[in-house]
Amino acid sequence: MKFPFYWIDAFADRPFAGNPAGIVPLTAWPDDALMQRLAFEHGLAETAFFVRTGEARFQLRWFTPAVEVDLCGHATLAAAQVIFHELGERGDVVAFDTHSGPLTVARRADGKLELDFPATPVAAETDAAVARAVTAALGATPEWLGRSRFDRFAVLPTADAVRTLRPDLAQVAAAGGRGLIVTAPGDGTCDFVSRWFGPQSGIPEDPATGSAQCALAPYWAGRLGRTALHGRQLSARGGDLWCTLVPSTGPRQAGDRVKIAGHAVLYLRGEIAV
Repeated sequence: MKFPFYWIDAFADRPFAGNPAGIVPLTAWPDDALMQRLAFEHGLAETAFFVRTGEARFQLRWFTPAVEVDLCGHATLAAAQVIFHELGERGDVVAFDTHSGPLTVARRADGKLELDFPATPVAAETDAAVARAVTAALGATPEWLGRSRFDRFAVLPTADAVRTLRPDLAQVAAAGGRGLIVTAPGDGTCDFVSRWFGPQSGIPEDPATGSAQCALAPYWAGRLGRTALHGRQLSARGGDLWCTLVPSTGPRQAGDRVKIAGHAVLYLRGEIAV
């Protein structure tokens, strides 16, 4: 079997930055076991697979080297980059049907692509064992601990504390959940900073995590009193993400949404042969 393959650096405007994702367009779904083996072989944080189901509409799935996940931002952005710029989609919006419901990605006039994702607001952590594991992982007591639908969430006092953090990954895994978001106020060049660690999901540290903004944007919007925010992920590769919290407007809405915008660039195009 042969499949086209694209390597896209997401949430970056140049190669060697942001978060790399493998993208595999398909005409039909292969066995799940094969997709998981391909993701393991690529060794990227996520490999995304999609199948066209209609005009500007696709089914989309995401795999880390270890597991399939329910939500991934950077690989969704990367998939849209491939659809628009490599496969020649003419419209300005594509829709993806996923395990987290329908998601859209739109082209913006400034050249960024913008995800429309569900908000996953954080609540205070009440499990003492989890709090102990997170504190042990950080080597210090955070200002605040919480959890979102997917991740543990820790707030540190300064951007430098996030930048220099060297967590105990065994304790991060012991805290459970998909991973651990660590965040702090920005340093004057952005509104907030963050890092994301997920050894329990096969990703020791993710370079730029789109889905984490679904928790970060509601938290910082509430703390800073505004809904348009610029976040920076302080991984070794780095990443910039522009977020807008869109509040629910009525009882039929499923909840708040987070629009997450960023650049994406092609690094590699090729073919998988298995």
